[in-house]
Amino acid sequence: MTAPAHPASPRPSRISRRTRALGGLAAALGLALTASATAPAGAAAAASPAAGQGLREVMFVGNNWDGTADVIRSTGDLARIGRVNVIPDKEQRLTEIYLNPVKLAYFLGIRLGPGEGHDQFVDDMYSTPDGTAVVVSRPSFADVVSIDLATGRINWRFPVSGYRSDHMALSPDGTRVAVSASTSNTVHVLDVRTGAQLGSFGTGDKPHENLFTDGGRRIWNMSIGEVNTALDAPWLDWTKGDRRITVVDADTFAQTRVIDMRERLDAFGRSDLSDAIRPAAFTPDESKLYFQVSFFNGFVEYDVAGDRITRIKTLPKNPATSEDRTTWVNDSRHHGLSMSPAGDKLCVAGTMDDYATVVDRATLQEGPLVPASKPYWATVSGDGKSCIISESGADQVTAIDFATGLRTASVPVGDHPQRVRLGHVAADWTGPSGR
Repeated sequence: MTAPAHPASPRPSRISRRTRALGGLAAALGLALTASATAPAGAAAAASPAAGQGLREVMFVGNNWDGTADVIRSTGDLARIGRVNVIPDKEQRLTEIYLNPVKLAYFLGIRLGPGEGHDQFVDDMYSTPDGTAVVVSRPSFADVVSIDLATGRINWRFPVSGYRSDHMALSPDGTRVAVSASTSNTVHVLDVRTGAQLGSFGTGDKPHENLFTDGGRRIWNMSIGEVNTALDAPWLDWTKGDRRITVVDADTFAQTRVIDMRERLDAFGRSDLSDAIRPAAFTPDESKLYFQVSFFNGFVEYDVAGDRITRIKTLPKNPATSEDRTTWVNDSRHHGLSMSPAGDKLCVAGTMDDYATVVDRATLQEGPLVPASKPYWATVSGDGKSCIISESGADQVTAIDFATGLRTASVPVGDHPQRVRLGHVAADWTGPSGR
């Protein structure tokens, strides 16, 4: 495996060089780059349905290389409320790994491959509906754990099949979580309260993104294939494995549909694009699916009922970004996509191009290119007004207004933030007492 050529922390010269290049690109397009704006003083978190139950809506930020999750306000200035250690059992897990040669080989492989030289301690996380625990997937430990938010202790642990856990999805009722076991081509569905497995299903190679649809009655899984080799030339695409969307019944886990995007991309005349689907977002009515693919600076629009690709949007490149595909983190040029609650705007994290932008869904016209350091994820604020991106290269989380496309707030977090998820904690929570 070859480690991508990103440093653990951004070098000031690299950031300034790429930002200057991006500024020139934006100027050429007639777009205005924005400076950070100060959020309104005392901006309050949005009232959540759980507020009357003594809960507070927040955002959990997974600091992958730290093994922590920062808990921040879900709106406004995004101020940090507390921090959770999601690897309190680190020494025990490491002892098990170092005593097992096979586990050790995969552990080191994760460090050298997707971890960019670091261990991956938190990929994804969701809080329980009652706000008492956070459920976390830990790639390097190949498991899912529930952490008690009052004490910081582990409630339960579920080792996934194979040697690495990855993206998760929470059912709309908050009772089940689907987690990708990327080396065994399996998705496990767990009870968030007990950690018991409710079922599982097979996928294509390297399952990645999971989405619940149809009110929680379906689960969509996107497999991305092999992304940790240097065989990234287009003519070597066949080495990447079986990449497809697998749709299952969320109760029986029986397969209901398989979608091969290779056929759909070819039919649209884009045989040059990879069919490895990265982050994805449905429209509110679930009639359209938008997704990013490996190596591409843009996204694809797919008509679900018509089973066809309808539009493809190419976004600007940063002139300072190397065109050597082997230097792009895990094959992803752009990684992070979210949609406004009204379904009229998309927010795109241009990971390797060091920007994020809001795109009008009707016209596919992008707004200002907001400079960001290796943005790795995009989600929506609690009040639905902003896109929230994780800047993994700058160790911060940033809000971008859906209406204006401008940056409104940034807050420092831990080392290499990736997934950001809305959740709940007790109204008076400031961190586990057992830290």
